[in-house]
Amino acid sequence: MIKLISRFWFKNELGCVFLACLLYLALPKVRGEDSVSSKYQFYQEDDGRIEVKAYYLRAEKTLDELTSLSVIGLIDDITGATPTGQPAPDGSDQVPLSTLTERRKAIIGDISRKWNDRDTFGFEFAYSTESDYVSRGYSLRSTHEFNKKNTTLNLGYSFIDDNIAVGYQEDDEEKRSHDFIVGVTQLLDPNTVLTANVTYGVNRGYLSDPYKIIQKETEIVPGFPLPLTFAENRPSKREKVIGYLGLTRFFEEWNGGLDSSYRAFWNDHGSTSHTISLEWFQKIGSRVTLRPGFRFYDQSAADYYFVTLDDTNIVPSGIPNGMAPYYSADYRLSAFRAYTYGLKMIVEATEWLHFDIAFERYEMKGRDGVTSQSAYPDANVFTVGGRIWF
Repeated sequence: MIKLISRFWFKNELGCVFLACLLYLALPKVRGEDSVSSKYQFYQEDDGRIEVKAYYLRAEKTLDELTSLSVIGLIDDITGATPTGQPAPDGSDQVPLSTLTERRKAIIGDISRKWNDRDTFGFEFAYSTESDYVSRGYSLRSTHEFNKKNTTLNLGYSFIDDNIAVGYQEDDEEKRSHDFIVGVTQLLDPNTVLTANVTYGVNRGYLSDPYKIIQKETEIVPGFPLPLTFAENRPSKREKVIGYLGLTRFFEEWNGGLDSSYRAFWNDHGSTSHTISLEWFQKIGSRVTLRPGFRFYDQSAADYYFVTLDDTNIVPSGIPNGMAPYYSADYRLSAFRAYTYGLKMIVEATEWLHFDIAFERYEMKGRDGVTSQSAYPDANVFTVGGRIWF
């Protein structure tokens, strides 16, 4: 889960993290004892770009036979350089960069209670803050087991309330997000579990990035165009649909298991994406597990993505207003592919103490043939953690 929180250095709305936590907490727990776990993750992009140091702490407490409490604390230290949105200048393939320094703090609290032998309900609150961004999240979820407990129905709703400080105006902007999820987990046989869910979400409010700009050659004096820059302007509403299908299977003959998933994403801004994830858990002896993994991500561009506004009829406004025309040169909205591969080792030092260490390589490639490849970062990700049960 820390990977989801820290993987992207940009203004990552808490909704993505919140939904991931909601899904995670809906899963059956491996054991019911009280525990504390901690992780440290170091994300480093090539060529001195963005660096993220993330510190994560989770505590779980069983209050009684029916009620459990979970609290997560997170601190991200973010430094480095990221593309501004301007194109590479003539004679160079390097897009302009701007430096940033940020510290993000977040806390997530969850309480879960079983009402009977088949039904569990939970409530979660999340709060995230940084110098120019405050996010509050609330979620409700329920699980219902039937078919001799071989089938579980998962339902969830989350609401995210964001406030964004925009440097060129006095008042903060607001963003509101609603997400609904319905899913089914099916035990196919003693060694195989199938999971399927669908999420519908809608965001309203300030959806632009206040730090991204776009360039357009503008004639201040007839016959003398200048490459002026303007703040990007995205729509003030976004609808999305996410489909997820996961299959987990344990192979007794190999003493290992496969965790595979496919995720399809669509939004009404014209962007679609597909994610395929494969992880193999190989038990070595009685205390060590190795987990090689691979993830493939493919995304199409948003309707309003442009490298520049040159050769368009768009006249950019001075301040983003969420109304047409829309435009952004943020490379994260372009068509690209990303690959993640790596290895994780889990060590069961004792029955009550586990450690893990992982390395992943993240590679991102543009595929529109127009955006400079220097905009897309590659990165190394190191993670180390531990968990203790009481």
